Amino acid sequence: MTETLIIAFTTFFATIGPVDVAVVYGALSREMTSDQRRRTAVRAVILASCLLFAFALFGQVLLDRLGISIPALRTAGGILLFLVGLDMVFARHSGVASTTPDEDREARVRKDIAVFPLATPLIAGPGAIGAAILLMTNTGGDLYQQLAVMASLGVVLLLTLLLLLVSGQVHRLLGVTGMNVVSRIFGVLLTALAVQFVFDGLKESGLFPT
Repeated sequence: MTETLIIAFTTFFATIGPVDVAVVYGALSREMTSDQRRRTAVRAVILASCLLFAFALFGQVLLDRLGISIPALRTAGGILLFLVGLDMVFARHSGVASTTPDEDREARVRKDIAVFPLATPLIAGPGAIGAAILLMTNTGGDLYQQLAVMASLGVVLLLTLLLLLVSGQVHRLLGVTGMNVVSRIFGVLLTALAVQFVFDGLKESGLFPT
């Protein structure tokens, strides 16, 4: 269970990127009052939490309906997380775990940024959604491991909310260099974990002799 907690926390921290989200939010909310910033942050995290927990709880049902096997999910999820990890290691933004340039331009002219781009794709992006489904299916139906995954997700979301509330201070404290250092550390861990997911998926697929 401890191993599940560590893996889940590392994966969610990397795919959600609370520090990155806080820095972006600080830039997008410069013209808001402190009360507006607080309400927007709370709304965004609540919406993202509903989305991520829904995929964590019912992702398996969706996969069954679509006829997607667990080995296929592990392999595809591993590839997706690997791309997220590469973005983090090289400090670049491809849209997998962040907004694209077009989305950035749209976000700057929107009056309410809680739903877009804050809740999704910044917090509940493709990487985080894929990780939630993948980690839950990896528990093999074990209740304690599932609770560990859900608890890790809740902790990361709570940490995200706290950082959003102090986003201005985070930006000033870390700066671009500090943010990239944190991102690269978790990126290396995520890429290694992603490769392991791919290995497990290929091993369980039956495509290769054991």
